[in-house]
Amino acid sequence: MDKIKVMIVDDHEMVRLGMKTYLLTEDRIDFLGEAKSGNEAARLAKLYMPDVILMDLLMENGNGIEATRKILSFHPHCKIIILTSYYDDEKVFPAIEAGAHSYLLKTASAEEVTGAVYKAVKGESVIASKVADKMLNRFRPQEKKPHEELTTREMDVLKCLGDGLTNQEISEELFIGIKTVKTHVSNILSKLGVADRTQAAIYANRNGILHKAGRKE
Repeated sequence: MDKIKVMIVDDHEMVRLGMKTYLLTEDRIDFLGEAKSGNEAARLAKLYMPDVILMDLLMENGNGIEATRKILSFHPHCKIIILTSYYDDEKVFPAIEAGAHSYLLKTASAEEVTGAVYKAVKGESVIASKVADKMLNRFRPQEKKPHEELTTREMDVLKCLGDGLTNQEISEELFIGIKTVKTHVSNILSKLGVADRTQAAIYANRNGILHKAGRKE
């Protein structure tokens, strides 16, 4: 069985040393070399054509996302495993979009990292649980807030309730009858799931549903 050609890219020497030390104990892995920047990684990748690259994200002279995109442009079969401390949206999604095969955090054990390497050459991806949650949340339908179910006129009435207006004042403000105001208030309480107009007013204030600035005194 051919050995898996692996390269490490990280700007911290101790991180590179630690990973290198462990990879050299794996009989199935052929450690090719290491780079401390994205630009250096692209140069060495073109020279060695590795099967798998363990790639850090934040580095000087070319970050991991730029390097991933550049390397895959001339070596599309390379499997790039992001290995980083960061899992915010600004890092995760651009890295995946650039073509990263897997995304691990540096809290992963050495066994988890090498396991990801072995899976990569079989076409299997490994995503850290925190990163997977972010990816699922991005595509999972977001639950609507109760006030998003209100009609335009009910929203107008809710804004008035948030401003502390009485039914009579709401009637004058919106040029609608008292009975219509009461009907809207009843519907609002039901849709918001609150017991009275005071709770509706509190809800409006908490959610910034007010129009004091636009109302003539």
